[in-house]
Amino acid sequence: MYKYKQDINKNIFRGYDIRGIYPTEIDSDTAYTIGRGFGSYIRSIGKTTAVVGHDNRLSSDELYKALIAGITESGIDIISLGLCTTPMYYYACIKLGVYSGVMVTASHNPKDDNGFKFAFDESGNCKGQEIQDFLAYILKGEFSNGEGKVSEYNIEPDYVELFGHNFNFGERRVKAVIDPGNGTTAIIAKKLYEMFPIDLICINNDSDGRFPNHHPDPCVEKNLDQLKAAVLENKADIGLAFDGDGDRMGMVTANGTFIPTDYYMIMIVRDIINKVENKKFLYDVKCSKSLSDEIEKLGGEGICYRTGNSYTKAKVRDDNLPFGGELSGHVYFRDRWPGFDSGLYAGLRMLEILSHTDKSVEELLDGINRYHSTEELKFTSPDDIKFGVIDKIGEYAKSKGYNFLTIDGVKVLFDDGWALVRASNTGPNVTARFEASTKERLEELQKEFISKIEEYNK
Repeated sequence: MYKYKQDINKNIFRGYDIRGIYPTEIDSDTAYTIGRGFGSYIRSIGKTTAVVGHDNRLSSDELYKALIAGITESGIDIISLGLCTTPMYYYACIKLGVYSGVMVTASHNPKDDNGFKFAFDESGNCKGQEIQDFLAYILKGEFSNGEGKVSEYNIEPDYVELFGHNFNFGERRVKAVIDPGNGTTAIIAKKLYEMFPIDLICINNDSDGRFPNHHPDPCVEKNLDQLKAAVLENKADIGLAFDGDGDRMGMVTANGTFIPTDYYMIMIVRDIINKVENKKFLYDVKCSKSLSDEIEKLGGEGICYRTGNSYTKAKVRDDNLPFGGELSGHVYFRDRWPGFDSGLYAGLRMLEILSHTDKSVEELLDGINRYHSTEELKFTSPDDIKFGVIDKIGEYAKSKGYNFLTIDGVKVLFDDGWALVRASNTGPNVTARFEASTKERLEELQKEFISKIEEYNK
């Protein structure tokens, strides 16, 4: 039925996962080939079983079946979760004690994209060189053979129970609007949130892999227009949105103001810093200086790290940090949660905080240092060019005598602001973000570095 794809597209093997356009870059034979490679590899390191799940994209079920065929033909047994969010998949691995697995998803990418997040063992999602090494392994085509069995497992009751034992809401009954964006969280969001003393309004809550109402990336403000309108119409205290596979969250206030993830992280750090022993918190290079300033003011220590869910989650775990996250909406709680990223959980932590105070979200941010910043800007750049653009930005910064970091891309540091230019690991783009103490300085930084991106991106 399926065949080994010798000419598999190498560009779909990205920094944090495998991701591409269906069916031109990823099709059922691609999924089968990846399954053959994955099953053979984990068998070679002594594994016998893998957990697999898929999101609600229209192509996911087809790719899922092909992937399972490839894995089982390699002699690996499958625990099949079927349709689930990525956080449900993560928890299934924890609950079952099986850390080899694959989630069929393209996260927040457009509806015609799809892909695979995968882990070989307890070290977590594959990333960076591990993914390139896996590509080389697949290209060899030296696969094991066998007849793995498939068993089904419903993770939903365990996942619901995990949430049920995790919260202590206060006396205030918060009115919240949630927007799953027709993504996979629509299968469970309402059920989970109705477990708690919340006045709940749901929009775009039908699971529909076409994402007919808006693109399912809740950390891009233009995707939250419907959420803002619903919050204002219902006079709600807060609005929460979730991405296509459920591992990220975006937020708007009662007056419809978008709250970026770094500001959300400030509120979380303020809430937990006196409740945890380890007062170190991780954030990625894209986060505002407002966050690092606040951690320092509170007597904590900030750890600036590279962007990428696979990297940041592993770093929070390996350093035993109570909390960390990145601007893209991935956050990791380890104070009373197993450490994986769940947009639904992140949203409930915010509602729990509000339930214990009469303050609004804006008032919870009183007293922070504020800077002028841009959203993350994207510039289309082919995969075979984008890393060269970053190298040239680094050469430019060095020639100017600028102070800069190379944790992830090039982050140029000034006394009154910073400029970050990096290659996207999820698509053919160069991304940039800028921050400064004044609007005028922000415009200067944008003008200087965007002109260089355009110059080098040819």
